[in-house]
Amino acid sequence: MRQEQFVARHQAEWQALEYWLRHRGNARGAPAPGAAAAMPDAEFPARYRRLCQQLALARSRGYSAPLLARLQQLMQDGHAVLYRAPPPRWRTALEFVAAGFPRLVRAQAPVMWASLALFALPLLATGLLALWRPDLAQHLLGQEQLAQLERMYDSADPARALGRESGDDWRMFGHYVMNNISIGLRTFAGGLLAGVGTVVVLLFNGVVIGTAAGYLQAVGHGGPFWRFVCTHGALELTAIVIAGGAGLRLGLALVAPGNRRRRDALVHAGRIGARLCLGVALMLLGAAFVEAFWSSTRWLADWLRFGVAALLWSGVLAWLWRGGRGAEDADAA
Repeated sequence: MRQEQFVARHQAEWQALEYWLRHRGNARGAPAPGAAAAMPDAEFPARYRRLCQQLALARSRGYSAPLLARLQQLMQDGHAVLYRAPPPRWRTALEFVAAGFPRLVRAQAPVMWASLALFALPLLATGLLALWRPDLAQHLLGQEQLAQLERMYDSADPARALGRESGDDWRMFGHYVMNNISIGLRTFAGGLLAGVGTVVVLLFNGVVIGTAAGYLQAVGHGGPFWRFVCTHGALELTAIVIAGGAGLRLGLALVAPGNRRRRDALVHAGRIGARLCLGVALMLLGAAFVEAFWSSTRWLADWLRFGVAALLWSGVLAWLWRGGRGAEDADAA
């Protein structure tokens, strides 16, 4: 067989292997969203064996030095990936938190924006309504819940901890972990009801939080409330929105599976949602820690409390916007 025929026959296979190595040579995790490799990972060992056979065949036939050099380099790169030691688990987890998770969130941008609208718009609307007409808050939350909120954020009663009525820090940390993660899981799992459950949870939480904030501000307890929620809200509220996006993605797979069978679309969306929920759980764990050990500390000066809150909000938004962006740029090159 002439060299031109040999190259024409195997060129596409070599290019696919080169593409896979370029995108997967630095990590064993899933490829970056939007930059899927040209072949499934499971095919790599068989492709590598064929490459070795092709290189041996090219040598035996005396093909040109540039072609042999290309195949030799490709074989060496493949050998380095196939036989290298797996990265430590802590490194894989760190890479997911720092880059993989924010990339995944950005890859699901349409459902994330929809989730943000379903949560933030009712929050703003009910907050402004309760600020304008505090009496209307009774119809949304009830008199008993409003009275409890007033007790929790009563700045005239120094005997009460800021933002909570009882419990030491560790006990409240456990309570916040269970409460926050349960909300996140309900928000995601609601997607199994064709997304309706997720929509309801997002709307409900937006209405409750907005009404509480507007009412407390209107009755003169806004200061303690904002001091309490300003810091941990960066992680907690953002995590709820991301969980809502994951739930909407799940519901969309049921309602509009596209070219996939509904079962396959649901499995695919479930895998994406599971990875998103892992990041959400970590965010909610961090939010519970901040809420238990920082937000309810009464002696903190306002400038310190709001300064740390501003830094945390900026850090969370920058992480979701820029995390893993360098890898995306490299994939697009």
